[in-house]
Amino acid sequence: MNDEYPSEKLLLNGAYYLSDMGFGQLFSELQAAGYTIIGPRLEQSAIILDELQSARDLPAGWGDEQEAGTYRLRRRADQAYFGYNLGPESWKKFLYPRRQLLWRAQQSGAGLEFERPVSPPQALAFIGVRACDLAAIKIQARVHQGQELDPSLNSEVDSSLFMIAVNCAQAAATCFCTAMTTGPSVDEHGYQYDLALTEFADGEDHHFIIKGHTTRGLALLRQLPLQDADERAQLAVIRQHEATARSMTRQLDLPNASAFFGSRLEHPAWDAIADRCLSCANCTLVCPTCFCTKVEDTTDITGDHAERWLQWDSCFHLDFSHLHGGSVRKSTRSRYRQWLTHKLGTWFEQFGSSGCVGCGRCITWCPVGIDLTAAVIALGKSPGSEATSYAQD
Repeated sequence: MNDEYPSEKLLLNGAYYLSDMGFGQLFSELQAAGYTIIGPRLEQSAIILDELQSARDLPAGWGDEQEAGTYRLRRRADQAYFGYNLGPESWKKFLYPRRQLLWRAQQSGAGLEFERPVSPPQALAFIGVRACDLAAIKIQARVHQGQELDPSLNSEVDSSLFMIAVNCAQAAATCFCTAMTTGPSVDEHGYQYDLALTEFADGEDHHFIIKGHTTRGLALLRQLPLQDADERAQLAVIRQHEATARSMTRQLDLPNASAFFGSRLEHPAWDAIADRCLSCANCTLVCPTCFCTKVEDTTDITGDHAERWLQWDSCFHLDFSHLHGGSVRKSTRSRYRQWLTHKLGTWFEQFGSSGCVGCGRCITWCPVGIDLTAAVIALGKSPGSEATSYAQD
């Protein structure tokens, strides 16, 4: 602990200067407290989320270039740890895993025995959570509230989850979080996290401005070598937020989303989009809020053992809406329309908010470059050449 630092000065939301060396100590303190650290790392030409052992595992000096259907890593001129935008993975893969065992049954001499496995609690520390993903975690928790999932997988239930948010210092060309009022600053929207970092990497001067947001976050701050952030440093944080927000070029304006989509269910723009869509489900897999699942029952060849699994699915799959007699949504057009109108429209009626946080992943990772924001613009135009031109962009 930095003994010259009076504990009473460590107030909630106070801003402090943290050196690059002090940032490395943050990892050590989290591990000493029993946390498994999850954060970004470079793998297979992308920034993914995985377990980290130290700050050296972070993608220092790497940024990315994103556009519709395009993702490329690039070298930065500095050694920023968080100089990228977003990779294809979101934190939901740790909170709601792709595949989860619901129960297993075993035939024995005493009859059929059922077991519902419960994962042992694991203290996780997420580092590098952006504002849009904080919004997505909040939405996912609301979606899953009351469902019979393993409670250790729910961020709202699992109090052991330690969240370290990071303010975005740059925006990708596919970002539009300002339009969804979810970012780019983590401080403005009432999100739940323990610490917030703002990174500055200017030549040899690599440091952070760090804030505590919970008493647990403050307890960890007391273990770090901190200095007060002066007015100039705090002004730099504000200017970084403002510059990132101004750099976003994509917009989405839907003041009455349900009415908008309800009046455009037969718009020809749906046909133009469907002509390009591959129904590959990439958009739903990378989306941090999509929650469609399916249940799969398995058994062994003897019939003495059976298991039921819950796993991610997508409304773009033909079988997802399969009922007796066939699929409800047989065409790509109907499946894309279902996804977009639910995500941006009827999600409000179901959960009280939009299902989109403006992260832009669905735009970047669509192999044919379908742009959600461009689709909404096309739907807003009168039927005619403007609507069909979207298919030729």
